[in-house]
Amino acid sequence: MFMIRTLHKWFGLILGLQMLLWSVSGAMMALLDHHKVSGEGSIREVAPVVLPLDTLPLAQVVQAVGEPVLKLRLKPLGQGQVYEATTASGVKLVDATTGALVPIDAKKAGALAAAAFAGSEGVASIRKVETADVESRDAELPAWRVEFEDEDRTTLFMSEATGEMVSVRNDTWRLWDIFWMIHIMDYTDRANFNHPLIITVATGVFWLALSGGILLFRSFRRQDFAYIVDPIERLREKRSKA
Repeated sequence: MFMIRTLHKWFGLILGLQMLLWSVSGAMMALLDHHKVSGEGSIREVAPVVLPLDTLPLAQVVQAVGEPVLKLRLKPLGQGQVYEATTASGVKLVDATTGALVPIDAKKAGALAAAAFAGSEGVASIRKVETADVESRDAELPAWRVEFEDEDRTTLFMSEATGEMVSVRNDTWRLWDIFWMIHIMDYTDRANFNHPLIITVATGVFWLALSGGILLFRSFRRQDFAYIVDPIERLREKRSKA
């Protein structure tokens, strides 16, 4: 019993600090405005799609692609319309009226991001992201990272393949992500909540609760509850004599 009591004390100290971190990080994630975290207020509403009258026939679109097309769809891109052609080698964008291929380079990505951004601030920086990092871990890569000059450092990730916005980040999300990292105890990828560290800690918490239950029953004696038990026993004695 002495060993259980000693281990319970030290496990309680160590795991108690982690449970405090869980509580604080969970509370902060709940308190942060989820609209700001998602960045939805930083994006313009999508304008109604108006199909151009001089849209190219599908045969010319396939010819412009230059290889067999597995899937084809017409979609808005910036101020115009493009055909998004999926081929065995990847996705190609074809201007819906001229038939020219539309590459998503840094200039085009910046223009598309600026058109999607609801703020009035300009673009601070544009760079290509090919390897997933903390900010782009859920985005379709490769993509262009377009950061704006607003107070929240809003950042849009624009797919190099499709030109579509694939992720929105800002300082509110970055703060939320720190608390998320602490909460799931994934200090590298910030994506896995089923890793060995958290399983070990959760097992330790279970043992802490189990040992606490054992100590609870071993620590109390009948006299600790005399003020409750004695009146009940006296009442029973009176009823039995009657």
